[in-house]
Amino acid sequence: MIDERPLRADAARNRASLLAAATAEFAERGLDASVADIARRAGIGKGTVFRHFPTKDDLLAAVVLDRIDGLAALAQQLSDAPDAGAALLEFMDAAAGRQRQLDLSFLREAGGVNARLDGARAAMFAAIIELVERAKTAGAVRADISGMDVILLMCAPNHVVSFVPDAPPELWRRYLGIIFDGLRPEGARPLPHPAPGAAS
Repeated sequence: MIDERPLRADAARNRASLLAAATAEFAERGLDASVADIARRAGIGKGTVFRHFPTKDDLLAAVVLDRIDGLAALAQQLSDAPDAGAALLEFMDAAAGRQRQLDLSFLREAGGVNARLDGARAAMFAAIIELVERAKTAGAVRADISGMDVILLMCAPNHVVSFVPDAPPELWRRYLGIIFDGLRPEGARPLPHPAPGAAS
């Protein structure tokens, strides 16, 4: 269980340093990152790590929750936007931009490590699905697109750019534009396969 009591200033600094080190270490090494390496990177002892987070899973959950909660809050904030299509594009842009700042592909392996984490992921997915449904209702995206389609496409711009040596920093925006144009109803043709989780 993560201790959520208010922290003294020095303890808060240690925690922030620890989370930054853990984020970088997990991004580099995935779930094989060790607590010892995270502590060394943060410049603190292993004992300090375990005072904040009793297990490595708790530490991983805290790192992921910071990212997921931010995206979920943005999706919920955009759910009242008057232009549903623009709101969905803004969310996808923000999601890809945050991933560009730090590769979080290891999150694909992170399900099930913490009940609170699983709940936060579910809340984020629900908020994204709501954005998609609003965009579909407004006619801004094609009717056969699902929320899961968009969730899976969120990481695609940066994945594509990862194959380009010395890619310009903003190149991912080109591929986000291509992806989003593919979501639009204009000129859309039937998709060859149902979305993941859809009835066959």
